[in-house]
Amino acid sequence: MGQLIDLSEFTFTGEKQLDLGNLPTQIPLLYADKKDYKNQLEDFQERIHDLQNVMYAHNRYSLLLIFQAMDAAGKDGTIRNVLSGVNPHGLQIFAFKKPSSKELDHDYLWRTTVCFPERGRIGVFNRSYYEEVLVVKVHPDILTKYQFIPKEETQDVNKVWDQRYESIRNLETYAYQNGTRVIKFFLNVSRDEQRNRFLKRLQTPAKNWKFSESDVKERQFWPDYMKAYTECINATSSPKAPWYVIPADDKRNMRLMVAQTIEQHLSELDMHYPIISEETKADFKKYEEMLMND
Repeated sequence: MGQLIDLSEFTFTGEKQLDLGNLPTQIPLLYADKKDYKNQLEDFQERIHDLQNVMYAHNRYSLLLIFQAMDAAGKDGTIRNVLSGVNPHGLQIFAFKKPSSKELDHDYLWRTTVCFPERGRIGVFNRSYYEEVLVVKVHPDILTKYQFIPKEETQDVNKVWDQRYESIRNLETYAYQNGTRVIKFFLNVSRDEQRNRFLKRLQTPAKNWKFSESDVKERQFWPDYMKAYTECINATSSPKAPWYVIPADDKRNMRLMVAQTIEQHLSELDMHYPIISEETKADFKKYEEMLMND
């Protein structure tokens, strides 16, 4: 399987508090060279594919992977590279951007809840309901200007965040009780590395389309976002819905760590292919003989 890393330093289940300033955005390389990286990743891809097949046949569990990060941290590439080996029929991917007018006419959890994965499938949220305690917390005027929440419910803004944390914890506990395992990744890129990636987008014609003026504007709120992420992760980490704060300055390292995490969680599920009765096995033998003689 390659070089496995001890993920405990980057795992948050509510037993310890996160301090983003004390976590690295870069760790020693987990691969010798590009070939070694590809071999390791392919091993994880194959294992995840096989485990998802068992999960689909077992039809009791599903897995929801949530990816949150600052812009240019590598969410899209990580999702694409780590999960490219999974049967498309067993994979459901949703990217949540600015809410539509229809979505704003519902509660803030509505648009994501209806997208939770079906049993047997891996669901992926590229951004998620966590935007409601991240972007909205950094820009609290969104609450009153766009979300149409009753005025009396937004007068104490700190109470709003506490209520949302509680609702999110309850949602993830409910999902767990019904067979959906929620695994959350914060791809922890440094401010300097984000700057370099933005510059590359500006200087590479094929990447120009990825750049947005809002990218630079939101960079100005970096300390506010780091504070919001810290508070969010500390408030919503639990053994049943852990957060993984993954160093993201090296994309290959990041993908291997994410792949290892997914493979480990799938491996821990108590699942198996359906058990075939002796009577059915006898029927199979009969059908096999019929086909052989056809």
